[in-house]
Amino acid sequence: MTTPALLPLSGRRLPPLNLGASAFPHHRATLRLSEKFILLLILSAFITLCFGAFFFLPDSSKHKRFDLGLEDVLIPHVDTSKGGKNLGGFLIHGQGHDEHRHREEEERLRNKIRADHEKALEEAKEKLKKSRDEIQAEIQTEKNKVVQELKKKDSKPLPPVPLPNLIGINSGEPADPDIREKRNKIKEMMKHAWDNYRQYGWGHNELKPIARKGHSTNIFGNSQMGATIVDALDTLYIMGLHDEFREGQEWIDKNLDFSVNSEVSVFEVNIRFIGGLLAAYYLSGQEVFKIKAVQLAGKLLPAFNTPTGIPWAMVNLKSGVGRNWGWASAGSSILAEFGTLHMEFVHLSYLTGDPVYYNKVMHIRKLLQKMDRPNGLYPNYLNPRTGRWGQHHTSVGGLGDSFYEYLLKAWLMSDKTDMEARKMYDDAIEAIEKHLIRKSNGGLTFIGEWKNGHLERKMGHLTCFAGGMFALGADGSRDDKAGHYLQLGAEIAHTCHESYDRTTLKLGPEAFKFDGGVEAVAVRQNEKYYILRPEVIETYWYMWRFTHDPKYRQWGWEATQAIDKYCRVSGGFSGVKDVYSSSPTYDDVQQSFFLAETLKYLYLLFSNDDLLPLDNWVFNTEAHPLPVLHLANTTLSGNPAYR
Repeated sequence: MTTPALLPLSGRRLPPLNLGASAFPHHRATLRLSEKFILLLILSAFITLCFGAFFFLPDSSKHKRFDLGLEDVLIPHVDTSKGGKNLGGFLIHGQGHDEHRHREEEERLRNKIRADHEKALEEAKEKLKKSRDEIQAEIQTEKNKVVQELKKKDSKPLPPVPLPNLIGINSGEPADPDIREKRNKIKEMMKHAWDNYRQYGWGHNELKPIARKGHSTNIFGNSQMGATIVDALDTLYIMGLHDEFREGQEWIDKNLDFSVNSEVSVFEVNIRFIGGLLAAYYLSGQEVFKIKAVQLAGKLLPAFNTPTGIPWAMVNLKSGVGRNWGWASAGSSILAEFGTLHMEFVHLSYLTGDPVYYNKVMHIRKLLQKMDRPNGLYPNYLNPRTGRWGQHHTSVGGLGDSFYEYLLKAWLMSDKTDMEARKMYDDAIEAIEKHLIRKSNGGLTFIGEWKNGHLERKMGHLTCFAGGMFALGADGSRDDKAGHYLQLGAEIAHTCHESYDRTTLKLGPEAFKFDGGVEAVAVRQNEKYYILRPEVIETYWYMWRFTHDPKYRQWGWEATQAIDKYCRVSGGFSGVKDVYSSSPTYDDVQQSFFLAETLKYLYLLFSNDDLLPLDNWVFNTEAHPLPVLHLANTTLSGNPAYR
């Protein structure tokens, strides 16, 4: 899931300035003679000015310009003619000697300036003989040298760590030819999305498939970080698209640079970039992904420099300066953002042997455990300066969702030994079931939102992930309630399917109401869009894994066909602005999470269970699979659960 529920902003780009050879006609490949003369004149005048200024400055000896602290001092005089005995006299070491030394120093500097002047003029003459292209090539060569030096500096070898037992990364081929055909169709959709991004948006964060150019949003700052490449890597790998995977790996190795002056979302960069790089490393074993993940994590750490240790929402990758979203409850941090770091940061500590990442997320957990929770619910906002809750708004959708998901997955990732996380999850789910989960008049189970002391009977597309979460957490739930939570997951899946089925396009809206006679339908125009989101399909996949009820594959195939029919364009896939319109308008954005999550979950839905089995893999909230850290492999020691 990508939270909070923020619509991407359209970025404006000026046409690139063409500085290639074609920008300059052949007869101007070299500068004209008059231009050379003017440049030489200016350069010569400047150097002469510097040279002359030296002589017109006040007498430097009066200001001890070259003394460097060697003022007049008294030194004992030893008369060596008398056998080296000290006769008790002192010599004044000073004026005459210093004046002579100053004259020598000034003469030496004059000679050096003359030599430098001559050398600079000669170099300038040589430069002006070269064409503009040659000069640009030299500059680029020097820049490349600097970049390579920085890469060498940053690419310190990490300590060798035994990889967890990796099972099920190259399997899953279904025997049923009908299922296999559907799986191949989803693979073809992935290839269509990737190939068009490769052609029209390569290196940009995302793609505008209709305009056929790159796209980005404020969550990635102002830099081209190739978000789609990093997000898509593990999907390419498990689909067997290894040529495309290698293309992505090569781009990351040569171009992915985190030393940019860019303000990014800590949450989004963590789940998409660190999660994506770690998953690519575990699947392929290629060290470059691990090294890049660790480099990026180091850039996120300054975000934790707050009075409470609750991180800022955004951080500048270059300066380390952090801040929060302006709209978030009086400068608060958001529960789903600071609460969705645990999986990735635990793996970072595991792979590096450095406990700093683990300690950061455990500090957040300890702080939350000490706080009072209204009705047992976690509000969505927490002030990082005061450590107090913001407005009492609780949601299992945007702003809250993946916090609960990561409590459960922390327990699963620890090989079910992190009982502290499991208890926090169970307590939270009990409060959610008591205060937020209701049945509509038509019998649909939904999860509302708690706002200012009352329940809003509205459910977001993002909330639909919870069906899969309830099913995933059923085994191990307290009071033998596994059957109850599996059934609850099935009911949420049914409600979310209804939100799709009650639209014209058979694609779900961003949010839907349960008021009066309106059920599972969007009412407001600004909630009728579908931006290629994965949460409903994610729940279908988890429900399929735990029940093998064929309706989940049927529902998944309905969604696949609708996406292919209404979202596919010649340049990729686009979101649509109104799922209730028979002729919808496109939003012209191919989201990176479409390749990371939506297509991956569809592919897994039509694969056998031996592809990424859930006993061995835990998916982060961007659908990046990370291996379970079995006790024998883990090097963590801060939490008693890991000892």
